[in-house]
Amino acid sequence: MTRKKSTKKRTNKKRSVNKANVILVVGLIIIALPFLIIGWIVISASLDTGTPILGERYKGDLDPAITKSDITSIESKIKSIDGVEKSSVELATATLRVYADVEDGYTAEQAEQKANEVFDSVLSVLDLNTYFSQTETKKMYDLEIHVYNLSKNRDSDDFVYVIMTKTSGMDTASTQLVSEPIDAELAQQLRDDVENRNNPKPTADDDGDMTVGTDEIEATEESTEGSEDTE
Repeated sequence: MTRKKSTKKRTNKKRSVNKANVILVVGLIIIALPFLIIGWIVISASLDTGTPILGERYKGDLDPAITKSDITSIESKIKSIDGVEKSSVELATATLRVYADVEDGYTAEQAEQKANEVFDSVLSVLDLNTYFSQTETKKMYDLEIHVYNLSKNRDSDDFVYVIMTKTSGMDTASTQLVSEPIDAELAQQLRDDVENRNNPKPTADDDGDMTVGTDEIEATEESTEGSEDTE
């Protein structure tokens, strides 16, 4: 009898331990599940960074596609260009944008020359006719190259910003010095308007409105009392 009772007790203890282990494991899984899901979302998002969501808009277009490997190769070539201090390459939907921060002392002419060098570096990786020229049945990528000499203090007279653009519908690229306004007179007028809005000057009507101070009121009252005493 004693052996049977001890055997039953051991069996009950084992069952209790097994149930506790199962409950513990299930509990840990329930606790860890949200973290696993969030981790998977973060990893997926990081892997897809820089990959545009095109949907049906570009179905049949952008073929061949620009790959991450292509972007890495372009970045490497641009960083090796003399005078380029910082650079980055972004692929936004159907536009490849290249940003190059050149030396602060660069003139507009030097910045335009550097934009041409960046353009050639891109085309050494991606063929112009294959990637940046559309056909009758297929749209392809647009290319933008941004070259500037000051990352800060862009209100300075020395600031130079050049944009070279080649859309898939253009035969040749065009270059524009965007830091220099096309209509300098209009640009100055707009600056003056902004300055006047931020720092309005007092008008003639405002000058005519006088505020009577406390001392003036007291002086008036004293003179009135003096005249009454005289009477």
